[in-house]
Amino acid sequence: MESKEENLGLTAKKSEDFNEWYNQVVLKADMIDYSLVSGCIIFKPNSYAIWEKIQKIFDDKIKRSGHKNCYFPMFIPESLLKKEAEHVEGFSPEVAWVTRAGDTELNERLAIRPTSETVMYESYAKWIRSWRDLPLLLNQWNSVVRWEFKHAKPFLRTREFLWQEGHTAHATKEDAEKEVMQQLFEYVDLIENYMAIPVIAGKKTDKEKFAGADYTTAVEAYMPDGKALQMGTSHMLGQNFSKPFEIKFLDKDEKEKYAWQTSWGLSTRTIGAVVMAHGDDKGLVLPPKIAPLQIVVVPIVFKDNKDAIITKAKEIVKKLKAKNYAVELDDRDSYTPGWKFNEWELKGVPLRIEIGPKDLEAEQLVLVRRDTNEKQTIKTKDLEKKIEDILNNIQESLFQKAKEYLIKSIVEVHNFNDFLNELKNKKMPKAMFCGQAECEDNIKDKSEGATCRCIPFEQKPAVGKCIQCGSEAKYWALFAKGY
Repeated sequence: MESKEENLGLTAKKSEDFNEWYNQVVLKADMIDYSLVSGCIIFKPNSYAIWEKIQKIFDDKIKRSGHKNCYFPMFIPESLLKKEAEHVEGFSPEVAWVTRAGDTELNERLAIRPTSETVMYESYAKWIRSWRDLPLLLNQWNSVVRWEFKHAKPFLRTREFLWQEGHTAHATKEDAEKEVMQQLFEYVDLIENYMAIPVIAGKKTDKEKFAGADYTTAVEAYMPDGKALQMGTSHMLGQNFSKPFEIKFLDKDEKEKYAWQTSWGLSTRTIGAVVMAHGDDKGLVLPPKIAPLQIVVVPIVFKDNKDAIITKAKEIVKKLKAKNYAVELDDRDSYTPGWKFNEWELKGVPLRIEIGPKDLEAEQLVLVRRDTNEKQTIKTKDLEKKIEDILNNIQESLFQKAKEYLIKSIVEVHNFNDFLNELKNKKMPKAMFCGQAECEDNIKDKSEGATCRCIPFEQKPAVGKCIQCGSEAKYWALFAKGY
């Protein structure tokens, strides 16, 4: 028992060795295991359950706005992948290929899905004939493979990851652009109001946009180690795919036109963002709205009162389950209460309820918040009202704490030396920028990897010179190193 207790906790501190702290949290909180394939992870129930919560929330959102789920094959013939030149060029370094089946060489190489535009749009060309077939609003939940050679990091950068990808076709450019923004702000709502992570919504530069898009919009978060994380993207594809794939329709005016298209996606990297944004030196801290287990009840028993306390604990669990809380009773005999407290704290359960002999006698309970470790004693009869208030407060407090960090991290700069210094100070410089790809390359080289994360939608006039090259600025942009 003692050796187990020694190994349970984290040995790295978040503020001292962020990378090691993160790796320990995802392993010791039983979220992942490593597979034999380099760069691939196993999603254990503790992390997959978080993804299921995210899936359900977002799936309900898109279904309310008329989107339907589908599934396309993961194998994409090379000829299809090559139909949109910019698209294939953007993805070719990351594509994994199937070249043989058993001992037989395939006539054509098959790409393992890096994204589904090409395989889906071949079918869209067959399905769309008239304006009556539009809009076509499809989404799929699947996995994609991008054979990156950068350093792998669980959830954040893996060769296979889970995501949703929405793909829509519209009769007009205006309808497509409305779809792009609608889905982007569905992501904002999901990430801020459920994951409790504040984000900045904006547009990507041409250099950073999705390969094959007219433009890309994105939501960016800022992590406690001073790196930005792209949380979700929504792309205006224009007619860049409809033309090579011949996705045409007969409009109301009896003229044949090309469809306008969008695609948008959010992946399991959001789980990594939750770990990084809210976790502490005790482990994971989960916002109640996406926590698979919101409440754990831990009875503190002795031989002469065990049955009475366990009975009362079961009553509490039953009552809370009836109110649709995700709650569990931890009545394991083989572990001490202290061991249980540490384990549930490591796993990030938002609220713990303790009940011992004195509590039973006084008709009270002890509630312990995971985010602040604050304890309070309440009357048992007040439990349901208190639970609702505390869980709502935990959700809001986590968001506000992260929001304060984001606001503090964004620093407006007016010369390149300050720009570089703020990056070294783990800040996110906001600077006037010309938008030229060459200038962006120079910034990346001189700053050892910082890129333009987004051009925020919320803009004040950029009257002045570009932070790096001195030419006329087009807008204010946010820069940071990223994952």
